[in-house]
Amino acid sequence: MLSWDDFDTQPQQTKKSAEPRPAPETLQKEVTESAASYEAHSAPASPAAQSKAAPAEATSAVEAARAAVAELDPAPGLEELEMGAARIQVDEKRIINCRADLNQLVPFKYDWAWQKYLDGCANHWMPQEVNMNKDVSMWKDPEGLTEDERRIVEYSLGYFSTADSLVANNLVLAIYRHITNPECRQYILRQSFEEAIHTHAYQYCVESLGMDEGEVFNMYREVPSVAKKAAWSLSHTQSIGDPTFKTGTPEADQELLRNLIAFYAVTEGIFFYCGFSQILSMGRRNKMTGVAEQFQYILRDESMHLNFGIDVINQIKLENPHLWTEEFKQEVTQMILEGMELEVAYARDTMPRGVLGMNAAMMEEYLHFIANRRLSQLGLKEQFPGAQNPFPWMSEIMDLRKEKNFFETRVIEYQTGGALQW
Repeated sequence: MLSWDDFDTQPQQTKKSAEPRPAPETLQKEVTESAASYEAHSAPASPAAQSKAAPAEATSAVEAARAAVAELDPAPGLEELEMGAARIQVDEKRIINCRADLNQLVPFKYDWAWQKYLDGCANHWMPQEVNMNKDVSMWKDPEGLTEDERRIVEYSLGYFSTADSLVANNLVLAIYRHITNPECRQYILRQSFEEAIHTHAYQYCVESLGMDEGEVFNMYREVPSVAKKAAWSLSHTQSIGDPTFKTGTPEADQELLRNLIAFYAVTEGIFFYCGFSQILSMGRRNKMTGVAEQFQYILRDESMHLNFGIDVINQIKLENPHLWTEEFKQEVTQMILEGMELEVAYARDTMPRGVLGMNAAMMEEYLHFIANRRLSQLGLKEQFPGAQNPFPWMSEIMDLRKEKNFFETRVIEYQTGGALQW
């Protein structure tokens, strides 16, 4: 058997005992002398000018690196932090406008944010885990789906493929910069990854079914009821997405709060509900079960996103009561109602006739129920007294009255690789 000893042509030397490490200035002198000795004794190769220039350039680069390291400030930006280099105390943490060090994750102040991060990780899944064979056969079969059912699949994939991209862009380019709490940021990073998985899932469905990818992914520009929802979401991210935008004033802080409400309470809290209930209803009827399974996994993520967003909004209100003025409450109520009306219009567009045991009128009633829930979660007055959920079969899947208890329990039933049962 060969060993490294077989290649050792030099005689073995006895190990020397450890010697004290020279002082830094001594080391630097030795390195300098060594470099000088190297330059003096190296045999120049042809051409001579090039061989002499190379060591000089290398020495210059090394000296520049040493000078940069010597001048490096070990605490950049600390003068901007009220705490300086001190350890963070729990009471110093805040959701926005906190000047304590964001790189110090612990101690936690908002345990609910960290728990949602852990729950999100436990809920990990990938689109390729879902079998799409039955969906492909049904989609290609001229008798597999009705015209109305095909419209629902196309519109759902068309809207959601864009909506999750809009949410991800808002998180990465806007919200993350202005949330000044590390445990909340940790969940936002997880949510951003999940939004990427959702967009991947829609693309996977489109590709599996052999749909026109350009048509589906550009639907938010071509179909009015889809385009209006996307435009509404985009209109509420433009201000805080500006690189020059900064929180710290009541006007700027309200603008951030407005964005959070628009994306968490409306885009994810209202705009997803018509399409999700339609696809899930299809899955219950043993139609497009692969697409429906993808949507149910996505729904579980989105439910947690919603709950996290509501908690963040309410915490900001608690820490900054001056922002929650009567005028702003009216504006937020208006936002919720606008979102509901846009989703009702989408329901009418996607269901011109009754389909899958539902119709536009029933969906409008359901959206009244959802709008009431959003208003109540934000501490605002419900606008549709007595509104009920007309789809009781959805209570275990989408009814947000049960989401809080569901996500407070330990997540064990849908780990990676688990299949959903219809």
